[in-house]
Amino acid sequence: MTNYNAGYQRFFAELKRRRVFRVMAVYGAAAFVILQVADIVVPGLGLPEWTITLILALTLLGFPFAIILAWVFDMTLQGVQRTADATPAELTQIVSAPASQRWPAGVLALVGMTVLLGGTWYVGRQSAPASVAGPASGGVSSPSIAVLPFVNMTSDPGQEYFSDGISEELLNLLAKTSELEVAARTSSFSYKGKDVKVADVARELNVAYVLEGSVRKSGDQVRITAQLIKADDGFRLWSDTWDRSLDDIFKIQEEIAAEVVAQLKVTLLGAAPTVVATDPEAYALYLQARQMGRLRTVENLEQSIALYQRALEIDPDYAAAWTGLARIYYSQASGDLRPLNEGYAMARAAANKALSIDPQNAVAYARLGRIALDYDHDLAAAARYLERAIALDPADSDIIFEAAVLAIGIGRVDEAIALNEYVVARDPVNSAGHFNLGLSYLDAGRLDEAVASIRTALNLTPGFSGAPYFIGVALLLQGRPEAALALFQKENDEEYRVKGTALALHALGRREEYEAAFRDLRERWGEEWPSEIAHVYAWTGDSDAAFEWLDRAVEQKEGGLNEQFRSPFYAPLHDDPRWAAFRERTGTSEEQLAAIRFEVTLPK
Repeated sequence: MTNYNAGYQRFFAELKRRRVFRVMAVYGAAAFVILQVADIVVPGLGLPEWTITLILALTLLGFPFAIILAWVFDMTLQGVQRTADATPAELTQIVSAPASQRWPAGVLALVGMTVLLGGTWYVGRQSAPASVAGPASGGVSSPSIAVLPFVNMTSDPGQEYFSDGISEELLNLLAKTSELEVAARTSSFSYKGKDVKVADVARELNVAYVLEGSVRKSGDQVRITAQLIKADDGFRLWSDTWDRSLDDIFKIQEEIAAEVVAQLKVTLLGAAPTVVATDPEAYALYLQARQMGRLRTVENLEQSIALYQRALEIDPDYAAAWTGLARIYYSQASGDLRPLNEGYAMARAAANKALSIDPQNAVAYARLGRIALDYDHDLAAAARYLERAIALDPADSDIIFEAAVLAIGIGRVDEAIALNEYVVARDPVNSAGHFNLGLSYLDAGRLDEAVASIRTALNLTPGFSGAPYFIGVALLLQGRPEAALALFQKENDEEYRVKGTALALHALGRREEYEAAFRDLRERWGEEWPSEIAHVYAWTGDSDAAFEWLDRAVEQKEGGLNEQFRSPFYAPLHDDPRWAAFRERTGTSEEQLAAIRFEVTLPK
């Protein structure tokens, strides 16, 4: 035992003499700082999430090499040299030193190791994806599922709307089971036509189960196959095939939903959801109309209206067709494809018709909320409608998105961020969700996070309209006009591109170029969007001109007036008495916003 202790003490003494303990302490502290900085900087630069993991791995791998180098080499006045072997007298002196002189080296090493391991744990914890009841979470707190678009097995590509529609209807049906987390349509349908593994889908959408299948339609006959797959092992839990007439389509959907609930074997799920049936021909027309409406061209919107109207001729009490019509009408009005007053009046009538048929129709309330927000500029009414919509269907991501838009509109930025984060968590490959989250961060002044979220939207959808512009706005607010100008000039929305360019050129002091760009903006878009001109005048210090253009916006009832108060471009106007008057006129004064009751409880 005495020889063992003596050998241990000599080794300890040699570690101290070669400054290994000191290197361990310094390395641990430096690694901790590097990991902390990376955890902040990497998202802000829009770098991929695995960058932090790579830095962490390199830091850990470098630790043993640092110890070896400290043992072998020493820093001297003559430079780096190989450490000479200790003489017996040197070792004896270190070993025989008092404990008060020997312990600090070991304590420093222990502190360095603790700091390194603590930093590793912290960054690993921060970088880990949030647990949303999927296989990656290490334990499913509640069942989660993605419904992939069913494959169209019909030879006619024109029947694609039917297979897509069946998939979406199943998704919506399963989403009615509150304890079952269902990935949103945008994310699920992003895999359409792609040869992907179920395990990859489950990992990316963070779900435990995947439902997939196919549809073959011939006349009024339909064959539907469906299979439920457990993501972690790829085993098929259940599959079935239905050969029925179109008259049985709703019954088939109910059977599939009921079988999914049964196969999950979780008592929390309760009873399987049920379908509200309608005439099969009207249903097929509804699916086609909904698909056409999503294409958003002038011709497709008109075709969508005609198909909805044909469905309503067959079944005038088809509430879903009325809410679909409402959405098309206000899309036309907001896109200048139908006179503003006419379009919103028709949208309101269609939504109210849906409610007269089905007073519990959450989508109809959401449509009325959007009309109240965008056209009536009645924030209190929008809040009442959207509160009711969420109470009726708290899991509908589209309704949650509308609620986030309203939360921003009434100045409750933290609530808007929470709502948008909820949407992104359940629809992770929806570029619009990341874009809206980025805008919420921008309103909150969290500029690095805004840039990261909007870059994610741009990565998911290259060419995403508005994304380069709003990244440029964030950079401009950070005092980086050169970088902002480069982003503005990549924007494919021409009005945003011209406006952003003018703002950046002014910040750079390039006066003549700024005047030319601003003149172009006024001449081409000033009549339609006077608030855009007011933004530039306010930002460049011409308060009188800014308020003149704001008055024009109020007089012509420009869309989105209730959002103007939160624009960062108006910061120079905030101390002007006319600013408070403008907010009062648009219903967005501090007192008016505080009086609006809007409470949303997100599903757990």
